[in-house]
Amino acid sequence: MSRNLYILAGSLLFFSLISFGMSFAPSGSQPGLPGNGSLWKTMALFLLVAALISALGGAMTAMFEQVERRNEERARRRRKD
Repeated sequence: MSRNLYILAGSLLFFSLISFGMSFAPSGSQPGLPGNGSLWKTMALFLLVAALISALGGAMTAMFEQVERRNEERARRRRKD
């Protein structure tokens, strides 16, 4: 599960960087796309925040999975003894 969240965070970060780069492109070369640079920067900011939240969720999920595995191993060892 955490691997999927890390992949999501990476792809959102990638699209965030693309959106930030689009804010510097001249608006005449983008027919049909939003030409306002602040709109691209805002979209990049929201994508960056979503990527950070997704990465935090992945880290928390990985930590809880590790704790669960260790508890199961301890329980197995106690049953053996």
